[in-house]
Amino acid sequence: MKQLIVTLIVLFVQLLAKAQDSANHVAPTPTGLAAGNKIYVVMAVAITILVGLFLYVIRLDRKISMIEKQSS
Repeated sequence: MKQLIVTLIVLFVQLLAKAQDSANHVAPTPTGLAAGNKIYVVMAVAITILVGLFLYVIRLDRKISMIEKQSS
């Protein structure tokens, strides 16, 4: 019980510290992939690859199921 109370106090103090810090927060300038909106290109390529892999696995599963049915 004592550990729980100490943990809650520490979390509460941390929350207060973050709340005070956010009042003077200035948005940082985007750098890297976010600067030129290239992150969207990277995400589009990654999603395209994942969708392609997913469709390939589904197609392969159907073919294997069809072969299993023919051999039975």
